[in-house]
Amino acid sequence: MLAITTASKQEQKLKQNFIQRRLALGYTQASLGERSGVSHASVKRFESSGKISLTSFLKLAMVLECLSDFDKIGSDTISSQEMSIKDLQAQLTKNTRKRGYK
Repeated sequence: MLAITTASKQEQKLKQNFIQRRLALGYTQASLGERSGVSHASVKRFESSGKISLTSFLKLAMVLECLSDFDKIGSDTISSQEMSIKDLQAQLTKNTRKRGYK
């Protein structure tokens, strides 16, 4: 099944996951910033808007003990059952009958 999400939705989901993880580990925004080397203002901005640099994001992930989760991103190969959007469009176009054709 094709799961469609937007960058904005994924950004919000990551933000919420990081907030929950920070709270579960007992960190305040300030203490997370101090431990990670990311400014308190950047942590606060990330938790309110989802905006942060990749380097700062990975520093936060290291302190929140989830940095290794990023090893999985982009490492899977596409199985023969998965299709790109271009492949799916081509298949749909190929299977569409034209008027007057059998």
